Amino acid sequence: MDNSFFVGWGTLSLINAGLAQGKNRSGFNWFLISLLLGPIATFFLVISDKLPGGF
Repeated sequence: MDNSFFVGWGTLSLINAGLAQGKNRSGFNWFLISLLLGPIATFFLVISDKLPGGF
């Protein structure tokens, strides 16, 4: 497989981790979920509501 596929998938996982932290969710957990599910995890993060708490 082309290496750019793995680079893109890893980049998407990092973006999802940042998105998850912005919604008061565990960035590390969503990073791992994103490694497995990729764009499907992004979809679930985008449609989820922000958790209460934080600043």
